Amino acid sequence: MTERRATTTGTGGTRPPWWWPAWRAARPWLVRAGIAAATVMAYFLLPLDHLGPQRPVLSWLLFALVLTFVAVMLLRQIRHVLLDRPETRPGVVIPLLIILSVHVFSAAYYALAKQPGEFTGLRTRVDALYFTVVTLATVGYGDITPRGQAARIVTVLQIAYSFVFLTAAATALTTRARDMVVRRTERDRPG
Repeated sequence: MTERRATTTGTGGTRPPWWWPAWRAARPWLVRAGIAAATVMAYFLLPLDHLGPQRPVLSWLLFALVLTFVAVMLLRQIRHVLLDRPETRPGVVIPLLIILSVHVFSAAYYALAKQPGEFTGLRTRVDALYFTVVTLATVGYGDITPRGQAARIVTVLQIAYSFVFLTAAATALTTRARDMVVRRTERDRPG
């Protein structure tokens, strides 16, 4: 916990230090950035080389469990927005879940690339992350190509997952942001 030192005003009250408003405004963004950075670091540091053809059942099980967890959490956040629960923070949770889903697919592609004949051009974790983002953005440069059936299935799954869950999550974020702007405008309107 950070120590908050107050200064005394002439009226007997306390005033926070000069840096306190900036810290309060920046803190949520720093937490989000820290969690996002931890997700990226975990992707590059986890022993993904032990997955793939060496342990196919474990690989598929982990992929299904983590992807299901992310989908359930996204649906929960979307539901909170649709029910207009003001105590929820979809602007914090949804972007982090989207980052997590990108890294889940990247890990799956990286593990699949260990199997001969599944991918052409995918050799590193950066390649897998790049392919995931390119697929998510529907760009498709063609430098990395899914050749095997498992790689194509996961690619189709990512496209469907992105279309359903990530589009709904982005819509929920947009809806919440629009509602907040409307509420602030109504609150600040002279009455």
